[in-house]
Amino acid sequence: MNGHRVAVTGIGAVTPIGQGADALWEGALANRSAVRVIDRFDPAPFPSRVAAQIDDFAPADHLDARRARRLDRFSQLAVVAARMAAEDACWSRSPRDPGRTGVWIGSALGGVAFGEEQHAAYVARGVRGVSPTLATAVFGGAAASNVAIDQGLRGPAVGNANSCASGAMAIGQAAHAIRHGIVDAAIAGGAEAPLAPLTFGAFAMIGVLSTRNDDPATASRPFDVDRDGFVMGEGSAMLTLERWDLAEARGARILAELAGFGASTDAHHLTAPLPGGEAAAAAVTAALGDSGLSGDDIGYVNAHASSTQLNELAEANALRLALGDRAASVPVSGTKGLYGHALGASGAIEAAITVLALSRDLLPGTCNLFDLDERVGLAILAQPMPASPTAALSTSFGFGGLNAALVIRRA
Repeated sequence: MNGHRVAVTGIGAVTPIGQGADALWEGALANRSAVRVIDRFDPAPFPSRVAAQIDDFAPADHLDARRARRLDRFSQLAVVAARMAAEDACWSRSPRDPGRTGVWIGSALGGVAFGEEQHAAYVARGVRGVSPTLATAVFGGAAASNVAIDQGLRGPAVGNANSCASGAMAIGQAAHAIRHGIVDAAIAGGAEAPLAPLTFGAFAMIGVLSTRNDDPATASRPFDVDRDGFVMGEGSAMLTLERWDLAEARGARILAELAGFGASTDAHHLTAPLPGGEAAAAAVTAALGDSGLSGDDIGYVNAHASSTQLNELAEANALRLALGDRAASVPVSGTKGLYGHALGASGAIEAAITVLALSRDLLPGTCNLFDLDERVGLAILAQPMPASPTAALSTSFGFGGLNAALVIRRA
C-alpha cells in the first residue's frame, strides 16, 4: 500500500431504518425490518408488492423550498445525506479547500423514476405538463453535481452507474483519489430512488423480487433457506473521507480507515453471478492486497447478501476462495433484511454500517434469519454480537457481474 492513508470522519444516511448516523445504527441494532406493502403506487399488477420505503423523509425539513422543488427524490436523498455527513465530520468548523475536495456518488438508476413520472405527465398533458428540470434530473451524474453545488466543492464530481456495486465503487474510487493525491478529501457514497411503477415492475417481471406479499416484514431474509428474492428499497448514505494526516491535524474524530478497495467483473451473465465466485473473490483479494492486510486480519464481513438463492451461494464461494480457512469462522451478517436492497445505495449503506460496527465494538445481526441455509457454510450472525475486530470487509455484487469490495480498518 502506497500513498496517503484515508480516514473516515463522517457519516450521513437517509434510509428506511433511520436518518443520520445514530439513527441508522439504532435501526441496525433493532433487527426489525422496515419492509411493507407498497403505497407509493398500486403494485397489484406485479407478482411482488412489497418494498422498503422511507416514509418519514420530508425534503423541506432539510432544504429550502426552492432547492427542494428543483431536485428529484434521487438528488434530494443524495444532497441531504451529504449534508449530514459533512455535519457529522464538523466540516463547517474546519473548511475544506474546495478545489481539493471531490464528490463520488454511485447509483444504479439515477433519476429514472422521475423520468417515468414525467413521461406520464407528458402523455396526460403534453409538453406543458413536463417539468423543466427533467433534463438535468435524470442523468446519472446529477447527484454528484448537485452535492458539489450544495457544498461548493470544485474537485472532481463523479457519478457511476455500476448497478448494485456502484455505492461501494464510488467510495473505493474516492479513497484511491485521496491516497494518490488527486484530492485531499471527498464525499462518497450512493443514492437510489427506484420506487416507481415501471421501474419497480421491470425487476418484478424478471423474477428477482420476493413474492412474500402476505408477510412483508419477513420478505427480505438473507441466508435463510426459504429466501425467494430481494426486496427493493430506497435510500442514500455518504461518507466523508480525508487524508489521515490532515484529519489528525485538524483534530477530527476518525471513525475508521478506508484501507482497501478492489473490483472485478464476472464476464458471465447480466443477472446471474458466476456460480463459483471466482471473479467476486478476485475483488476481495484485490481489496485485501490494496490494504496490505490478509484474510486472517478480517474479523467481520458485511455481506452483499441480497436474499436471492444464486447470489448468496456464489458470494459464499467467493469468501471461501478469498479468505481461505478463515471464511468458516469469521462473523458475517447480511443487513438487507432490515432495509431491503437499495440497489446502488446498498454498498454505501453497508459501508456506513461497517464503519459504525468497528467504531462501536458491536457487530449487527441478520434480520429474518429463521433457518440458515447450511449450503452457505459461513458463520452468519442472527443477532448483534459484541466484538472489536481489527478490520472488516464489505462486499457489493451487482447485475452485469460487477463486483466491489472494501476493506475498512479500525481507527
